[in-house]
Amino acid sequence: MPDQSLPFIVPLKGGSNFRDLGGYSTADGRLVRRGTVFRSAHLGSLTDEDRSALGQLGVRTIVDLRGVTEAAETPHLVEGVSCRIVGAHIEPGVGDKIRGAVADGTANPHLMMQFLTDHYRDYPRRCAPGFRTLFATLSDGTHRPLVFHCTAGKDRTGFASALLLTLLGVPWEAVIEDYLRTNELWTGHIGRYPELDIDTRAAIIEARTPYLEAAFEVVRGDFGTPEDFAEKALGIGADLRERLKRDLLEG
Repeated sequence: MPDQSLPFIVPLKGGSNFRDLGGYSTADGRLVRRGTVFRSAHLGSLTDEDRSALGQLGVRTIVDLRGVTEAAETPHLVEGVSCRIVGAHIEPGVGDKIRGAVADGTANPHLMMQFLTDHYRDYPRRCAPGFRTLFATLSDGTHRPLVFHCTAGKDRTGFASALLLTLLGVPWEAVIEDYLRTNELWTGHIGRYPELDIDTRAAIIEARTPYLEAAFEVVRGDFGTPEDFAEKALGIGADLRERLKRDLLEG
């Protein structure tokens, strides 16, 4: 069960960045319900103890935001956990750009930040089908408790978490706080890009406020509001948003 001494965090030996999205306060004084929606890095290295923890949490559904090849290369290690896996594939095109820049020696902090910022801008513009699958699954109470994840639980998962919390009425400051917690909790970056200087590497592996803000600038610029984006791009209209609030909020 979640470690209450570390709010929202579920410690896993073979995973990282696994946490409960519950516990945040909304602007109207309610709380996001605990034990219902979780976010995580990939679940391809879980131990028997980790799988037991998922079973104790009652996880019914895992929504995988990774690209098709990513998912095939690191399959879920969830044998014995009674849950279904839903593919909501969002291809990580930014990875090819990063690897190309590393290979040809052009990688630097500014370029990496530009790659990541452009990648986040693509989420509302080109990646809506994957997020639509996630929110359609999440909106059906029979699929909860539910965990969604990508590889690091940082970018695709970070945008999806921020959108969900925003739609539930959590203030932006707390949304950013949740997003940045990846920098404390994700351990999958250890040993990656050892050939890069620390600043260039940091621009790749860190969750940074300007990245998330870039995605939401597109949401507002192209659609109007996060609620408009949810309705127009994800099929989450006003009635469904209210149902999500009834299901996922306390008070």
